[in-house]
Amino acid sequence: MAKTSEDISALIERIALRDRAAFDALYQATSAKLFGVLVRILNDRAEAEDALQEVYVRVWQRADRFGSSPTGAMSWLIAIARNHAIDRLRARKPAAADMDAATEVADGGPGPETAAIAASEAGQLNDCLAELETDKAAAVRAAYMEGYAYQELATRFGVPLNTMRTWLRRSLIKLRACLENGPGHDT
Repeated sequence: MAKTSEDISALIERIALRDRAAFDALYQATSAKLFGVLVRILNDRAEAEDALQEVYVRVWQRADRFGSSPTGAMSWLIAIARNHAIDRLRARKPAAADMDAATEVADGGPGPETAAIAASEAGQLNDCLAELETDKAAAVRAAYMEGYAYQELATRFGVPLNTMRTWLRRSLIKLRACLENGPGHDT
């Protein structure tokens, strides 16, 4: 069952008190979404799996700082995941990227089933993004697929920072509904 922002906030507050049951519940409620953010940014499922574990270690360590966060609970978690993924991208060495490319050529890349699933998911996401207003879809792509910071996006689109945060939050809500119900279904 989906948790509300208030539920997630309450779990984070309990985690700050080192409540392991709350941590388990938070992981169950949010790990799929955070994994999706990490996969989109890192473009590597195995690396995203490793990064996801590191993100939850950070959540455990930093839960006491959440109360001072001006953003919502899910936004706070996504920011931690996004920033961690961007740090990983920056830490990648060019030689490692060359080795990855060579390995993909050598082993033929992903298998047909994996490629088909990825193509289907990407197609559904693109269909849902197409239902957003053009500027808001571009902002979502830039923030969550290209790793731009909210302030950079606000400047780029000529809107105040809080407006950009609102755009992204509302766009993610619409995307979630679209992905759950399929493109073309109003919720």
